[in-house]
Amino acid sequence: MSLPHAILTALLERPSSGLELARRFDRSIGYFWSATHQQIYRELGRLERSGCIRALASERPARGRKKEYEVLPAGRAELTGWVSGREDPKPVRDPLLLRMRAAAVVGTDGLPDELRRHLALHERQLADYADIEARDFSGRPETAAETTPEPTEAPTEADRLRHLVLRAGMDLERLWVDWLTEALRETSAAPAGPDGA
Repeated sequence: MSLPHAILTALLERPSSGLELARRFDRSIGYFWSATHQQIYRELGRLERSGCIRALASERPARGRKKEYEVLPAGRAELTGWVSGREDPKPVRDPLLLRMRAAAVVGTDGLPDELRRHLALHERQLADYADIEARDFSGRPETAAETTPEPTEAPTEADRLRHLVLRAGMDLERLWVDWLTEALRETSAAPAGPDGA
């Protein structure tokens, strides 16, 4: 996924200013595709120059107003083509995994503290995702408890796909929590210094 496609997706969901986009990235899209505010503003300029988006007309004077953007047909076509295209999975590049490999050579001194810190971060992220799920998807058929009365409305395709993305994030966080818990057990059992292997 690329930043232009993330921005086009967000703008098709709702026309927004650069500041609003940056806030939305911080609260949702940024969980799986992060970008700084500067990167977002730079990409908005590129997308506007390429004819994929345009700034909406404003009733307020130019000075001090937030420029809001909407997606043009060329932007929708770009995003549609990207969605239907092919892309191979990216290899995992995580420094913590490399540190574990290095610990096999030099020992685990200090590593358990870092594993505990990562575990706490992933547990917090999982809790944040669970809060989002409860807020945005409670009462939906895929999350409703058996004792809950019938949902008031069926989820739309967009709702189902957004929930699927959220559940992927939750599953990844659970995987990390499980793996880090196991890694802490293993490093507790391992000698602290190199074993000469």
